[in-house]
Amino acid sequence: MNTESTQEAGTAVRHHLQAVLMAVFVTVLWSSSWVIIKFGLTVMPPMVFSGLRYTIASIILMLWIVNNESLRVQVTASKGSRFWAMVVLYGIVFVGVTQGAQYVGLRYLQAVTVSMLLNMTPVVVLVMGAVKLGERPSALQILTVLIAVLGVLVYFYPVEIDFTETLAIVVVVMGVLANAMSSVMGRKINEKRTVSPTVVTGVSMLVGGPLLLLVGLATEGTITLSPYSWTAVLWLAVANTAIAFSIWNRAMQALRAVDIAMINSMMLPQIAVLSVIFLGEWPDVAEWIGLGVLAISVLVLQLSQARKLSSSLTDGTIHKEDIH
Repeated sequence: MNTESTQEAGTAVRHHLQAVLMAVFVTVLWSSSWVIIKFGLTVMPPMVFSGLRYTIASIILMLWIVNNESLRVQVTASKGSRFWAMVVLYGIVFVGVTQGAQYVGLRYLQAVTVSMLLNMTPVVVLVMGAVKLGERPSALQILTVLIAVLGVLVYFYPVEIDFTETLAIVVVVMGVLANAMSSVMGRKINEKRTVSPTVVTGVSMLVGGPLLLLVGLATEGTITLSPYSWTAVLWLAVANTAIAFSIWNRAMQALRAVDIAMINSMMLPQIAVLSVIFLGEWPDVAEWIGLGVLAISVLVLQLSQARKLSSSLTDGTIHKEDIH
């Protein structure tokens, strides 16, 4: 009996470690996307670039879904018009608005600046929950939010940005708000656990990707893509989107909410390091301090929210597969 228990424990540890490594690998892929996007934006306009990426990725995911019986059934089975309307809206907000804003921001701002602003999403989600849902934050969460805001102020002090950069920051902030909204929407969509995250991702990208592309063609015009451009688009679409989301969703099945929070927090420092190495974007001392303060405060906030989710797991109100 003891031998069997030991073997089961060892197997569980290996599975958990594999899931952690898979998730960390995905964060590295997603962090590298920022560098590839910055290079790609030197030869492609942001909306067309992002539209091509997510349109191609959605086609790949939908082909996989169509050829997988268990996933295909989830699409064809009747889930109600309200559910699919929510998925369509999620695609517009998460892919169309959030990703579009990210690409426009990266066109005019440093990668680490855009990443830092998008890392404010958990803070915005907490505030939205308090205002709209009446979810009262704890004293620790309030303190963490104030520290996070302080980190942003330190990063931008003294304020030395031109008009174009100011507009880009406004666009990214709109993306942060959209990202927070999509987080709440995604939670609602996954609430009943009747549809795989892969299906939700594929369908939502099939909505948001073409929308981005159409807006890009209408506002930025048609372009001729070079082999370099196609390489960047296809790598981002296949490896950093379709494959990465598939690996991520699989890893999430074996991870706790606390694990996810810790792993998610790795992206900001990864992007900062990659930006220094490949883009030559060197933050000054104040910016490093601001980044550090923000990263730590967001991590603390995510961990506090993850513990709340974990406690809900034990009473059956929330299930692990809901947390992505």
